[in-house]
Amino acid sequence: MASTDVTVASAAGALSVTDAHGRRIGLRRLNALDKLRLFKAAGPTLSQNQHWLGMAVLACSVSAIDDVPVPAPANEMQIEAIVARLGDVGIAAIADTLSPDSQPNVEQVITAGN
Repeated sequence: MASTDVTVASAAGALSVTDAHGRRIGLRRLNALDKLRLFKAAGPTLSQNQHWLGMAVLACSVSAIDDVPVPAPANEMQIEAIVARLGDVGIAAIADTLSPDSQPNVEQVITAGN
């Protein structure tokens, strides 16, 4: 397994991980509305496919790649485009970071006045 660097930024809990290719991937934790929008984008068939949906959740958690914002996808093609852009290495880094079982090396960044 490749090592990744994880940073927690600000009190809002924004995450950042650097994958094995050196890309800095900004992450957001999906809330209920984000998940509802993901189900809508996936459609009725893919929303029931647990393997596809698991990969889609990881892709939809991306907020930026190398500090370039990644908008939330609105349809299946946009979800697949993010997965293709991330590749196996990016998806693995995101999965390791967002896994509740993982104990990453986290550096807390505290910003005053925010």
